[in-house]
Amino acid sequence: MKQILSPYNTQLKHLAKLVKSAKYRRECRQTVLEGAHLLDALLQTGARPQQVYVAADRLDDGEIQGLLARLAQEDVTAVGGGLLAKASALSDGGGLLALAEIPAAAAPPQNGDCVVLERIQDPGNIGTILRSAAAAGVKNVVLGCDCADVWSPKVLRAAMGAHFLLGLYPDTDLAQWLPLYREPLRVTALDESAQSLYALDLRRLCGWLFGNEGSGVSDEARRAAAGSVVIPMAGATESLNVAMAATVCLFEQMRQRL
Repeated sequence: MKQILSPYNTQLKHLAKLVKSAKYRRECRQTVLEGAHLLDALLQTGARPQQVYVAADRLDDGEIQGLLARLAQEDVTAVGGGLLAKASALSDGGGLLALAEIPAAAAPPQNGDCVVLERIQDPGNIGTILRSAAAAGVKNVVLGCDCADVWSPKVLRAAMGAHFLLGLYPDTDLAQWLPLYREPLRVTALDESAQSLYALDLRRLCGWLFGNEGSGVSDEARRAAAGSVVIPMAGATESLNVAMAATVCLFEQMRQRL
């Protein structure tokens, strides 16, 4: 097993820069998986990491040992002296960081179920929506150019492995793509024409578009939609967090199709 003992090691510097910089991740087409759970999720799909870095004092951890047993020895590097934590956004990186390739982006689908995200900035919201989409059986997620980086470590942690179960289409020009999408597109919006979520027939293929945390869906995107949807709420509550709203909509869709 290879070892890193120097804080000036170029591999550690590379990892730290990938964690911090979306531009660098795009240039290198690489990202960092923090912790054993994300590595396990990647391995379950049959994909392999490019390299795995393990804190030397965690090599005896049972969960980590189980993961390392599924990897070739040359794909694992032990990192000593608490150095691995300095490359991670987490306090200790979970004792394990994996270097993974970002898949080449394909053209977004023109039919079938999908989730479309417009100008969503919070990584936790994007990760939660990915996780809910995967759990609700929606396989494709299209992200507009103004969304936070879907391959950032924060989004990866929030999605809990959903990245590896979905078709992801980041940096999509929605103005060009939306006219090509053939299924009915629904948006959540508080307007007079909006229909109750629970009055809709969601058994057929469709797309769901969710917008910015503060300003919601843009007028341009709303014009591309087949109609607006409102989630009925009790009391004086005005709205839900976008990730929660997406989860409610997607699971109502799944409920109707079961």
